[in-house]
Amino acid sequence: MSANPSRLPAARTPPPEASGQLSDPIGFVSWLRTVAPYIHAFRNKTFVIGFPGELVKSGHLETLVHDVALLAAMGMRIVLVHGSRPQVQEQLTLRQIESRFSNGLRITDKPSLECAKEASGELRLDIEAAFSAGLPNTPMGNARIRIISGNFVTARPVGIVDGIDFENTGVVRKVESEAIRDALNSGALVLLSPLGFSPTGEAFNLSMEDVAASVAVSLDADKLIFMAEDNGVPADQGRRLTEISEDDAEATIARSGLHPDAAFTLEHALRACRGGVERAHIVPFHQDGALLLELFTHDGIGTMIVEETLEALRAANIDDVAAIVSLIEPLESDGTFVKRGRAKIERDIDRFTVIEHDGVIFGCAALYAFPKSTMAELACLMVKPETQGQGDGERLLKSIEQQARQAGMKQLFVLTTRTAHWFLKRGFTSGTVEQLPKLRKEAYDWARKSQILIKTL
Repeated sequence: MSANPSRLPAARTPPPEASGQLSDPIGFVSWLRTVAPYIHAFRNKTFVIGFPGELVKSGHLETLVHDVALLAAMGMRIVLVHGSRPQVQEQLTLRQIESRFSNGLRITDKPSLECAKEASGELRLDIEAAFSAGLPNTPMGNARIRIISGNFVTARPVGIVDGIDFENTGVVRKVESEAIRDALNSGALVLLSPLGFSPTGEAFNLSMEDVAASVAVSLDADKLIFMAEDNGVPADQGRRLTEISEDDAEATIARSGLHPDAAFTLEHALRACRGGVERAHIVPFHQDGALLLELFTHDGIGTMIVEETLEALRAANIDDVAAIVSLIEPLESDGTFVKRGRAKIERDIDRFTVIEHDGVIFGCAALYAFPKSTMAELACLMVKPETQGQGDGERLLKSIEQQARQAGMKQLFVLTTRTAHWFLKRGFTSGTVEQLPKLRKEAYDWARKSQILIKTL
């Protein structure tokens, strides 16, 4: 099975210190080789990165600039969209002007618009200056990065909503995508502010999220990345979802359980995916190197929203037994899988997850939980050879991991004779029979000599 190019094998080994002698040169080489597939996969791809004014206010701009410089050096085409809410608030406070909001949007009167212009102008200059600071021994050392800004966004007024006049608050009407592409093709980064202009010369205060999502859709970007204060989309027990489907994201927004700012960000990430952007990410900016960790490690550090709905990934039912038998029979015949037989699959059908397309099942996996030991077994992970290489094995593994977590399992293990390398690249480590749950240890087939691989969830 091949990895999904959107989530390549994890760069599990952390990079060695940049200064001084390498204490572990072999580890460095291994790490660099692991990262290389990401660089190949992302070269010449277009990423739109939106970040709020809070990132700048909290002192994380320099780190972001360094990380973006690395992406640009690796051949990625970058569009940056900055927010300015706290900076606008500072200007309003200085002028003793009261802030007014409705449905998460600022109501922008004329004085507030002037504050927004001033805040965005200062931020843009600060960001451009940061990209010009080519200090030695930093990722910006010897960097020659050009930043292009301009009136790439046409806007229209929000108007009157629920009886509230938003005045000079606007939404994106059109993006000059060809002009942005020309700038990217010239090797420059494009920097956009949360301001838009009408054909008659009026200026409008926009949200960073609206600008970033609209630009990503217009450019048919490969990724939209929101740097946010939150740690992605929360799951049960304080965890975060590493990946969420469009439908699940929509349901999460509808449940109104998220903080309004987090829901606003997720809503625009979802909108971009619905508009054709392949992947959207919500990444916590307070973590040092968060952007790199999200892009260059398998599980990332935030939440990824996938473009295609995962409706094809579902729990199996009794009608799927024949298809599952047909799917795994070749691997049972050549000894890759233990023979189960139709009767056992029928008994265990509620443990299976399948992937189907147009009613045809082309992948499956099963989860067997051992609650007393808080361990679970992944079994029968299989994708038809003709559809391998499209990331479906990854999707099945992710689903099984999610199910195991929801069941309260702490570890996931797999027994394999031929595909150990695939699991090792996805965070599993070698284990022993003694580490298995008691019932599974007693059923271990010593004749098969299966390798035991374990992943902490």
